[in-house]
Amino acid sequence: MLWEAADNLRIHLDAATYKHPVLGLIFLKYVSDRFELRRRNLDRWARDPESEYFVGEDQAEYIVEDRDAYDEANVFWVPHEARWQQIRDNAKSPQIAKLLDEAMRAIERENDSLKGVLYKDFAKLEVEPHVFGKLIDIFSGLSFDADEHHAQDVFGEVYEYFLGQFALKEGQKAGQFYTPRSVVRLMVEILAPWKGRIYDPCMGSGGMFVYSEKFVGAHEGQIDNLSVYGQESNPATWRLACMNLAIRGIDYSFGKAADTFRNDQHPHLKVDYILTNPPFNVKAWGADVLADDPRWQYGLPPANNANYAWLQHMLSKLNANGRMGTVLANGSMTSTTGGESDIRKALVDDDRVECMVALPGQLFTNTQIPACLWFLARNKAPHSGQDGEFTGDVTGKVLFIDCRKMGGQQLSRTQIAFTEEELEKIAGTYHNWRGSPWADGDYEDVEGFCRSATLETIAEHGYALTPGRYVGASLDEDPDAEPFEKAFPRLMQEVEQLFESASHMQDQISRRLRHLERHRE
Repeated sequence: MLWEAADNLRIHLDAATYKHPVLGLIFLKYVSDRFELRRRNLDRWARDPESEYFVGEDQAEYIVEDRDAYDEANVFWVPHEARWQQIRDNAKSPQIAKLLDEAMRAIERENDSLKGVLYKDFAKLEVEPHVFGKLIDIFSGLSFDADEHHAQDVFGEVYEYFLGQFALKEGQKAGQFYTPRSVVRLMVEILAPWKGRIYDPCMGSGGMFVYSEKFVGAHEGQIDNLSVYGQESNPATWRLACMNLAIRGIDYSFGKAADTFRNDQHPHLKVDYILTNPPFNVKAWGADVLADDPRWQYGLPPANNANYAWLQHMLSKLNANGRMGTVLANGSMTSTTGGESDIRKALVDDDRVECMVALPGQLFTNTQIPACLWFLARNKAPHSGQDGEFTGDVTGKVLFIDCRKMGGQQLSRTQIAFTEEELEKIAGTYHNWRGSPWADGDYEDVEGFCRSATLETIAEHGYALTPGRYVGASLDEDPDAEPFEKAFPRLMQEVEQLFESASHMQDQISRRLRHLERHRE
């Protein structure tokens, strides 16, 4: 209901522009509500002889206005002009856009950790003031009970839901800030970030961190046990990530918005976990100026494709027992151009590749390019890590999992997701093979689904890492190919889009020809 009401007001703005003021308003409502809740509680506690804040009636106001009392509860200080009641009282004012900008500036001014994070361009948008007024009315209905943690749950879920809806609206452009939650969940369930440092060098809106926090919470751990590091080059997307984590009360270190390859914000960082979804097949990533960079331990990546630059950048950030997972285009598993096959061979021979997962098509909203998951590790022998005992010895082995025929949940005509049972099956297969703290049984190869292959076997396959080559795809099936039942609807959608585009071009050409004919007369 909230989304439909908000989206119905999006008349003259595209989704890519509209999401920033909308998500900014959700954040403003959140910080204001938490501030008011803390304020009410402090006022009550200051008068309660049983409370540690008790000072008596005469001194109660002093406690309510004490900034430290808000800081100790991780509640942002919200100045009077930025409080939601003040915003709502002026919602119908012709000056509401200007007031919203001033409110955001006031909050940033009072809270160092939010400087440069909030959206402050309401007045620059070509939007009638009543649109902001109606949005304010819509979000005024957002509420939570007196439990402060519940506020983070409510607003965090609303923020996340709106991010997903905007991603659907933006289509191909959404890849910059949003990874489908089904993919994020699978990566988190396999990597199982539990304790230590976690890093995302291409973090988008911070979804990997959000689901890592959910993983920790679901297993009754402490989110404070995870230290969060990230980087994002797009300033607007960087702000989305900051708000996404702040709204959940997660501390983070993101540096400034900057290019990860050319301006690494964490040059000396070593971490326990890396989760990311970098843009596929990026050209001109900086090979010309970074040729001698020590990150390219396994070889200089080709200048026209950043896939192996991402892999090696992340490897350089792992500590002695660190593990990482990343989404890449399927071509990365078999590519032979630009020296990529040599880098892949070196990674395999050095025993860095831990697990490869082939994904089904239609998981992503922004691309129809078939994708896979790479999981790399610094230590594949039994060891005791931040997250517990790894009893399995998978030295000299790689686990291949083929999920191309999975994705049983149909989200829309063009998008699917993994079911809960599928997620459990895939993640459980990995943990049982690895002997991780999350294992609940013994591992066995399963024809057509998973196989533990030795490095010698991989060498026999020319160092191709396509799971279908190892798990036993049928002879009449191309192990690198997308299954027919996934490929056909995708191709039909592409054909329909091409027909639609051709029709549009025909109309344009006809109009221009008629225009020329009229001017000739």
